[in-house]
Amino acid sequence: MVFHLDKCIGCHTCSIACKNIWTDRKGAEYMWWNNVETKPGTGYPSKWEDQDIYKGGWEMKGKKLSLKGAGKFKGLKNMFHNPNLPVIDDYYEPWTYQYEHLFEAEAGDDQPVARPVSLITGEYITPKSGPNWDDDLSGSQEYARKDVNFKNLSAQEQEAMFQLERMTMHYLPRMCNHCLNPACVAACPSGAIYKRGEDGIVLINQKKCRAWRMCVTACPYKKSYYNWNTGKSEKCLLCYPRLESGQIPACMHSCVGRIRYLGVMLYDADKIKDVASCPESELVDRQLDIYLDPFDPEVINAAKENGIADSTIDAAQKSPVYKFVKKWGLALPLHPEFRTLPNLFYVPPLLPTMAFVENGTYETTSESFWGAIEKSRLPIKYLANLFSAGNEKTIEVVLKKLMAVRLHRRNVTVGDLPENEVTDPMKEVSMDKDTADAIFRLTSLPLFSDRFVIPAAHREEAMEMLESTADVKGNHGFGFKEPPKRGL
Repeated sequence: MVFHLDKCIGCHTCSIACKNIWTDRKGAEYMWWNNVETKPGTGYPSKWEDQDIYKGGWEMKGKKLSLKGAGKFKGLKNMFHNPNLPVIDDYYEPWTYQYEHLFEAEAGDDQPVARPVSLITGEYITPKSGPNWDDDLSGSQEYARKDVNFKNLSAQEQEAMFQLERMTMHYLPRMCNHCLNPACVAACPSGAIYKRGEDGIVLINQKKCRAWRMCVTACPYKKSYYNWNTGKSEKCLLCYPRLESGQIPACMHSCVGRIRYLGVMLYDADKIKDVASCPESELVDRQLDIYLDPFDPEVINAAKENGIADSTIDAAQKSPVYKFVKKWGLALPLHPEFRTLPNLFYVPPLLPTMAFVENGTYETTSESFWGAIEKSRLPIKYLANLFSAGNEKTIEVVLKKLMAVRLHRRNVTVGDLPENEVTDPMKEVSMDKDTADAIFRLTSLPLFSDRFVIPAAHREEAMEMLESTADVKGNHGFGFKEPPKRGL
């Protein structure tokens, strides 16, 4: 998956589509499997990126890769009291309004109002937070200035960001990353969480789940949730019933900004442990190396030997995700330092150059309107903390590629730039005109079929690897229809 942050308009249509389909029910009111945050900001749940608080993800202990806050011994110790779990206040206490009071209130001199009522306790509350409570508040003391990603920025750099001329923001849509090395799968004492072999979707078996909630702790992105009504954990399932029928997930189908791309990526599973265990400075490059070239004859032969269908290989060759991640090198994983090897990649935002108002005129701080990447409103160090484990050079290269495409298209459509201002940036990032046009085409003018390339599910073959499909029927779609029950 790829999310293009330059295109996100923060409309939350994706979140509402997901909420209406999957989590509009008792016990799941506070869950937002898909949410959109404003950066800089603390996010949902609050400060989810701070693993000093939540102990999520993996860490290296000497040469050994281990879970930070879960695992056999830590899990046993914290089984009946887990101090690293987010509480409801870290998310928000969900509420509704007493709408019936507007119609049933007794006649009086005052206008009746619909007071907020907790969906958990049923009592009157005063809402104090929500899944997008900090929406657009990129300069606020309460949210933006408490962003965990400021950790490596000096006090002067942080303060400079909140000057009126520099103030900026961008949206960060988030959902389950369906990681290659999912910490939630490794942490579950019941073995209820698994990664499907046929498509890589991470799911929770509701029959096996015993509500230990180690998955909530282990997931550094906090995309596993506890349903207090059913006593089970739940998470994004990438709308797999839709995928199996050739449709795309609801959040992606409803995306107004068309920021989302979905496609097949072939990878070498034997390398996962080595990649997840490598030095932090190498994480991004090593993770990108794990994905294979779908046009390589050796890769194609190996895929077929492992039972991958021709339709899946063909989809991998047409995949927009492969183009953004491997071919063009524009998309990066979110917080690779968590070592889960997320399968959701982001094209970083190319924010406007620095400027100021002088004598009633808006002036840029650079000689050209297309200012240097180094003078971006948002420090590269901040973006590096988000997308490259602090490696500023990686972010700089991506932003320069995006700027080169923008300069090229400006020259094609308007033609008002000096030739060297267009050719020099393209030479610096080794990009030709055809590549720039292809990036522009897939970014700005993609067809539905360009953004989403979904192969046939071949669910029957995946099941046959595990059991005889002649003996066991109905193992597709939702899997079971009876409601989950607590306990054994």
